[in-house]
Amino acid sequence: MAVILGIDPGSRVTGFGVIRFKKNRCEYLASGCIRMGTVSLAERLQKIFQGLKEVITLYQPEQVGIEKVFVGRNVDSALKLGHARGAAILAAVEFALPVSEYSARQVKRSVVGFGAADKNQVQQMISALLKLNKVPSQDAADALAIAICHAQMQQGLMHIQEGNKLVKGRIRP
Repeated sequence: MAVILGIDPGSRVTGFGVIRFKKNRCEYLASGCIRMGTVSLAERLQKIFQGLKEVITLYQPEQVGIEKVFVGRNVDSALKLGHARGAAILAAVEFALPVSEYSARQVKRSVVGFGAADKNQVQQMISALLKLNKVPSQDAADALAIAICHAQMQQGLMHIQEGNKLVKGRIRP
């Protein structure tokens, strides 16, 4: 059983999602958004750092998944996103949590089955997979999707490691 924190970093809104992964099943624990408002970049980064520290203290995750930076047309936005990611990663490292990174396409493919899925499709699939009563906000749904992607990747790695122990019908020491 593992408690996993998914983080969808943003310089204006950072989404978080917490799940429990147990016996190939994901159970919803919490999700939400850290909204920064119109303060300076430095103050936004502090809010991300402090907000995620509170989430980590409250839910005690054992692992963290975070979305990689996507560099589109606006380099300035990508740099700000990189700063937000740094603040989020620092909050996790402050608690000695392992952090894994996933591309947006990888997350969408693992949750929706299609790497170019739109945000509405991700929201609907998250609601269905976690049996939620209401659809989470886009940022919270993305964070939950990252947590689920991380759980699936960890499950896959465990199967690979188990398979590597077998050699011609024997178990390696």
